[in-house]
Amino acid sequence: MKKLSMLLAVGATAALTLTACGGSNSGGGSTPNAAPTDKVLHLSFLQDPGQPPDPDIYYAGQGLLLTTNTYEGLLQYKAGTDKPELQPLLATEWTASPDNKVFTFKLRQGVKFHDGTPFTSAAVKASFDRRAAVNQGPAYMVSDIESVTTQGDYDVTVTLKAPNSAFLDYLACPYGPRMLSPEGLKKNAGTDNAQGYLTNHDLGTGPYTLTAAEVGSKYELTAYPDYWGAKPYFEKVELPVITDVSAQQLQFNNGQLAAILHDLPSSAVQSYLDNKSFANYSLPTMMSNFVYINPKKGMMTDAKNRTAVMQAIDVDELVKQTYFGRGKKAEQIYPPNMMAAEYGKQSVTHDPSVLTGLAAGLPADQKAVTIGYDSSNPDNQLISNLIQTQLAAAGLNAKVQAYPTSEIYGWIGGDAQAAPEIMTYLGWPDAPSPYTWGHISWDADGGLNFFGCSSPAIKDALAKGLPTDSDADFSTAGEEAIKTGCWLNVADVNDFMVAQPWLKGVEQAHVVTDPNTLRLAALSVG
Repeated sequence: MKKLSMLLAVGATAALTLTACGGSNSGGGSTPNAAPTDKVLHLSFLQDPGQPPDPDIYYAGQGLLLTTNTYEGLLQYKAGTDKPELQPLLATEWTASPDNKVFTFKLRQGVKFHDGTPFTSAAVKASFDRRAAVNQGPAYMVSDIESVTTQGDYDVTVTLKAPNSAFLDYLACPYGPRMLSPEGLKKNAGTDNAQGYLTNHDLGTGPYTLTAAEVGSKYELTAYPDYWGAKPYFEKVELPVITDVSAQQLQFNNGQLAAILHDLPSSAVQSYLDNKSFANYSLPTMMSNFVYINPKKGMMTDAKNRTAVMQAIDVDELVKQTYFGRGKKAEQIYPPNMMAAEYGKQSVTHDPSVLTGLAAGLPADQKAVTIGYDSSNPDNQLISNLIQTQLAAAGLNAKVQAYPTSEIYGWIGGDAQAAPEIMTYLGWPDAPSPYTWGHISWDADGGLNFFGCSSPAIKDALAKGLPTDSDADFSTAGEEAIKTGCWLNVADVNDFMVAQPWLKGVEQAHVVTDPNTLRLAALSVG
């Protein structure tokens, strides 16, 4: 066995590079306030996170800032890069058996949980067991664990039921299992494995502890005085929920907020690109904007029709109109920065004449299609409207409709009849293993497979690639997914963030696998 220092996506193009602009007080119409002297960092949420900041429950986008800064796992991904690179965290060393079934970890000493108890090997089994017992969205990451055995307080071995090359990715990813205090879990167990307690408290080891969680109103983090690592510059982070994007931007422009980390619409992106009073950052992620096509409804039950719809979509125009300054046209069916450029190639030729010919022969009721988008995503409202225009030109009667996130996830496992024929969706993998994306998106029971589209060839290729992390097999799975006509990757999307010019360390605090968030302990003023 050899020590792993896994570097994924070797050879991938670095098209989504770290960039920062602005930072002076010349130009533009706003003058940011001076850096705070009270060591309080003011940020905000555009929507309430919507789920408790409990690492075994939280499985959304907005709100990662809470879980990733209060809890820590055994491993993490390096910040400030455009490729996922594993690093030590609460485990200082690790090995994997040649068949990716047995993993050993040497644990960091001198770490305290936020309840004051020491971190030891006992926490590994307790944390894995708790995630399995809660059995929410990210529970699958520990479902194949056969045993957890300890060798003293600081050595532990995890044995899986079957080989899994993605297991180390699970441990490091933003939704992966975090270490929780065994004593705290026991003390606050209640009747729900401490779920009630962890809605407004935490039992982590991170640089910050959760000191307020008022749903729909505000959240607050406070630096943990006994943190084992470097002490954060900011002693407190205040996060009000500001549900109006214009109000959020006004507070930022007036200097009341230090940064806006995500959810800026295209119009706002352009305004900040043009305003040199602020710093703006377009940072690499694993986010992609997809078009999903429902194979169970109307004209889309025919794969030929689904493919024709994809050919009618002018992807270049969508990207030009929506993602200028923060993304590019996708070349692969997988999200960016995951696989080398030669794998998972997506080649859908733009040719609206194919759909025009098909539409001419369809009855009127078959020509009516709905294009759906998540109501919280202004970019996909724009993209859906653009697609509506393009499909109308090809002969379809398309309408656009917004759906709340909860309703979209409610389609999973159903007959897809309440869902639209087409949906635009911004997504990213739980972990950077190609298997993880393929499984959650293309397997029939996947957590992002909203319309239940799949094929035996996809499932076989994913299963074949999992034991050894075979890019060739995962590439085959992607090619088979393209053949279904159910998915089109439109754009590789960056994290576009704006900040006051005095806020330092944004690039160094950003992790390619962790969208919409920063490692707050890396931020300072200057």
